[in-house]
Amino acid sequence: MTENQIILKTIDFVKNTLKDAEGGHDWFHIQRVYTTSLTIAKEESVNFLIVSLGALLHDIADAKFHNGDETIGPKIAREFLKTLQLEEEVINHVVKIIENISFKGGNEKQNFRSPELNVIQDADRLDAIGAIGIARCFNYGGFKNRALYDPEIKPDLAMNKEAYKKSTAPTINHFYEKLLLLKDRMNTQTARKMALERHVFMEEFLKQFYKEWEGTL
Repeated sequence: MTENQIILKTIDFVKNTLKDAEGGHDWFHIQRVYTTSLTIAKEESVNFLIVSLGALLHDIADAKFHNGDETIGPKIAREFLKTLQLEEEVINHVVKIIENISFKGGNEKQNFRSPELNVIQDADRLDAIGAIGIARCFNYGGFKNRALYDPEIKPDLAMNKEAYKKSTAPTINHFYEKLLLLKDRMNTQTARKMALERHVFMEEFLKQFYKEWEGTL
């Protein structure tokens, strides 16, 4: 099987698996992360097959939609990758990417690193900021029936992993607890450049949001 055939089979698998997914974590999210990963990868020394597979499978079973179970995604990915008859080294690398890609709260340390993970993680984080990041943030907040904003509930920047996963705070708090932190957590130079414009856009959005919330001129 050629690399192109492997990727096409993976795309079909992901599209089918995520056909009923929440709008911020659906096939189109995967497609954007995949495309952005390839853009960033052109400037890095990486294995393009691993980048492609990792990007396509990184959210195959996001833990937040499976009662916080972080083992389901890696299991599904491993079982699928085995059907492609790939080398065990490639399968293990892709699974490790899936296990380590997510933002798990500001104080959580990552246990695995690779150039391929760096690329995909940057692409995933870029999709969490800017105009699309804002849209995804409020889409998920609506999905979870969260308040837009509550001035009495302040952002918590000291959350550990479990507190972050269980948080029910208003959507605006998520900007401070995650989205505005991502610009400085990009791994690659390409992503850092891309993140800057998106970060500024979010800052301007928040200024406008508070202005309208207060009803000021």
